[in-house]
This record gives sequence, C-alpha cells and structure tokens, in this order.
Amino acid sequence: MQEVILFSFIFINILAFIVYGVDKWFSLKKHQRISERELHTFSLIGGFLGATLSMAIFSHKTSKSTFLIKHILIILVWIIAIVFYLKQII
Repeated sequence: MQEVILFSFIFINILAFIVYGVDKWFSLKKHQRISERELHTFSLIGGFLGATLSMAIFSHKTSKSTFLIKHILIILVWIIAIVFYLKQII
C-alpha cells in the first residue's frame, strides 16, 4: 500500500509541475490560462512540491501575493497532515 501512495504522490507532483509550466507558457503566448482554482487543486491533492518547484523554476505566480498566501497555506496543511501521520505510525 505504501508503494501505491508513493507512486501517486510522485505522479501528482510531476503532473502539477507540468501543469504550472504549461500555464506559464500559455501566459507568454497569450492563450487562455488555467484557472488559479485548478492550479491550487493540484497542490491540494498532493502536488504541492511539484507546484512549488515549477513556480520557482518558471517564476510563475511568484509576484501575486494572494496566490502565494493560498499556496503557503496549502503547504502548511500538508506539513501538518504529514506530521500527524508520522506521529500515528511511530
């Protein structure tokens, strides 16, 4: 079961990285953008690492404070959840 969780976590982070990169590309090409709600959804379902990495590499959404605040809150929720999980199994 842990292997499935790890694979899912890796997959969603790779997908989040790609989606954030595509949205940055869309912004440069003046295409219709991926909504912030959809971007945050990828972080919420576990893609927060891939999203953060993509934001850093592509300088995407890094100057929009409301987006960053929401993203940081999502990361904090994940940190709390991981710590809680680890306390349960130790």
